[in-house]
Amino acid sequence: MDYLKDQKEKDAIKWMNQAAKMAEKALCFKAKCGTVIVKDGEVIGEGYNAPPLDREENRTCDKEFGFGKPKYDRTCCMHAEWRAIMDALKTNPEKIMGSKLYFTRVDNGGKLKKSGKPYCTVCSRMALDAGIDKFILWHEKGICEYDTEEYNRLSYGYVHENRI
Repeated sequence: MDYLKDQKEKDAIKWMNQAAKMAEKALCFKAKCGTVIVKDGEVIGEGYNAPPLDREENRTCDKEFGFGKPKYDRTCCMHAEWRAIMDALKTNPEKIMGSKLYFTRVDNGGKLKKSGKPYCTVCSRMALDAGIDKFILWHEKGICEYDTEEYNRLSYGYVHENRI
């Protein structure tokens, strides 16, 4: 992982702000998340978290199922990363290899929130399998660029260290 500096950081801020705009569209009751996937200075995929097909009838978070789900699966929503990956694969399949995925959350006022450690193994596996090269989060210390393979390993580590 690398904390970005200088022009790379300025470019990343631009894409994080784009991801934040996507997050403002989120329909999730628990968190407003947004993602953009970028290749060669162009957004090739974007997504926000919401119930499948953005339909209220697909929402299940207001129902009690009585079984413990892992942190990344405690929502009925499609993750912003999943939607962005599917969008890129549908509209720009030739560009997804070697791309960068920018993920963020916003609060209810639309203000960008800093990210914690990588934790969603489904998102990390999908990004890895799709050919996304870098996964970028904005931590308290700055904007951090992860190699997607490293992000995947760290996501599994998070799951294991938090089961204790």
